[in-house]
Amino acid sequence: MFLDLHCHSVSSDDSRSTVEQYVKWVQVLRKRGYIVDGIVLTEHRKFDYDKDYSALAEQNGLLILKGAELDTRFGHVLVYGVSEGLTRAIDFSDVRMDARELIQAARQHDAVAIPAHPGRFGIGLTEYIQQGESFPGLEMVEVLNGGSRAGENERAEELCQQFSYLGIGGSDAHMTSHIAACMTEFRAAIANESQLVDALLSKQFQPVRLEETARVASA
Repeated sequence: MFLDLHCHSVSSDDSRSTVEQYVKWVQVLRKRGYIVDGIVLTEHRKFDYDKDYSALAEQNGLLILKGAELDTRFGHVLVYGVSEGLTRAIDFSDVRMDARELIQAARQHDAVAIPAHPGRFGIGLTEYIQQGESFPGLEMVEVLNGGSRAGENERAEELCQQFSYLGIGGSDAHMTSHIAACMTEFRAAIANESQLVDALLSKQFQPVRLEETARVASA
């Protein structure tokens, strides 16, 4: 399965795209020969318990899952498998939280927290590691980000090589046409947030660019 693990709808304060617009654009991409099996909405500093996209997903044959992107004092972190227990344990609006505590709390509540765009200049995890911070137990980061500037994904790749991190991919879309620019290819079938967490923990995945799926589709 090819899933875009990082995108933002109008529920985030800096995006203009609706989920419906993303879904329509995915259909355009599919007609062009690309494979997009699903997207994960990772809204900023929140988790949308009240939003249900199941009908939209079923109508369009597209998996639509929900996660979150949280601000920490060591960069942004993507969270998958969000539960009420986790939102009670962690204040999602706290932009000064310790990323290490978030990563630990996520696992305690059967979720997974993964640093986003670690190569981003100024705010990525690479910056903090270079300052002497350490992140024991960290196993994976977002290595392929569709919104990264020149050199940033390369820095993320260098980080993965240095610490043997696994890498996921996501578009970081805030605009409709950016959806699925980068994705993660999973070996397992995924139908819900819990299965996504299991698939990440299995370590059977790899980051891909949209263009790479066209070769798979034609094979």
